[in-house]
Amino acid sequence: MKKDVLGKCPVCNDELKVTELSCSKCKTKISGEFYLDKFCRLDKEKRYFAEIFIKNRGNIKEIEKELGISYPTVRKLLDEVIVALGYSNKIENSEVEKNEILEKLSNGEISSDEALKLLSEI
Repeated sequence: MKKDVLGKCPVCNDELKVTELSCSKCKTKISGEFYLDKFCRLDKEKRYFAEIFIKNRGNIKEIEKELGISYPTVRKLLDEVIVALGYSNKIENSEVEKNEILEKLSNGEISSDEALKLLSEI
């Protein structure tokens, strides 16, 4: 049974490192300290989103369709992946507010008139 490599410690959530590599064919073993790439540090859900994002070449409409989620949710998940990979999240507060308003509109929590009013106040 094939298992994914853990990138973070299940006890303290710190980064894990690999200390041994082995070849299943010739049985060669290599010991040392090997660091996992950034994608191994993503949890399963973020890795899945990153895979879907890449598969769809970043086409938000296709990602929305495949995952059955709204544009603001796609953006939110992408921002979470960016931060989890260790990059700075450069979205301004106003951008976050816009996304929240669009999400509420998409979920039917507010009307289009209310959304327009809120967006004009940002």
